Amino acid sequence: MPSPFPGMDPYIEQSKLWVDFHNGLADEIRAQLNTQIRPTYFARMTPYTTYEVVTINQARLQGIRPDVGVMRRELIPWQGTSVAVLEAPVVESAVELDAEIELLSVEIYHADDEVLVTAIEILSPVNKQPSHQAYIDYLRKRRELLNSTAHLLEIDLLRAGTRPPLKMDVPKTPYYVTLSRAERRPFVKVWPIQLQAKLPTLPIPLRAPDPDTTLDLGKVVANVYERGGYDVQIDYSRAVPPPVLAAEEVSWVNALLTQHR
Repeated sequence: MPSPFPGMDPYIEQSKLWVDFHNGLADEIRAQLNTQIRPTYFARMTPYTTYEVVTINQARLQGIRPDVGVMRRELIPWQGTSVAVLEAPVVESAVELDAEIELLSVEIYHADDEVLVTAIEILSPVNKQPSHQAYIDYLRKRRELLNSTAHLLEIDLLRAGTRPPLKMDVPKTPYYVTLSRAERRPFVKVWPIQLQAKLPTLPIPLRAPDPDTTLDLGKVVANVYERGGYDVQIDYSRAVPPPVLAAEEVSWVNALLTQHR
């Protein structure tokens, strides 16, 4: 069953679905492009590995069985004179653990010399969090791409977080796509996308004098939604995941999802 949303489905932005969806986007973008750009070019996925902090809420120790041994509070004679008292802990806490996350981007190369022609970056929550190392790493990679001869397409289908900086103001919308053509820098094309809007078909620049190819972002998202089985993973009776929608967006979503609730 397709998503009830005409464009980006905000329910996919929840953390339990996003990494799977993100990497599905990269796979589908690569597939769509490779049907159009071969044999002169090819698209491939490039992984980036980062880490997300995982914590467990504090819990009472009562009722937890230790893996080894048993603790009892008692007096234990030692060498006839000294005693040791074992004090049972009252609660248990948690330590921070790092969960590995692999995020994929798509890169287009010229087949003859394997020079990078166009980089397609799909933004994820970790590279929109200024406190996260992935945010710093992404800005560094972005700066390197903007100082190279490669074109850069950035796809941001997340409402939350801090977007990569632009020098000039653009309309405030939930989603954005930006395209920086190497020959047009420092100017970039921006597609501001409303929640209610369909996703655009985008130009993908190649090496001059070859004309642009295209990427149907709406078709990409629809295919990933279907292949990922998100219709049975999402509970549309619940509110849209954070961040909070504007009042008019809430009204629109409620009207749209009437038959799903």
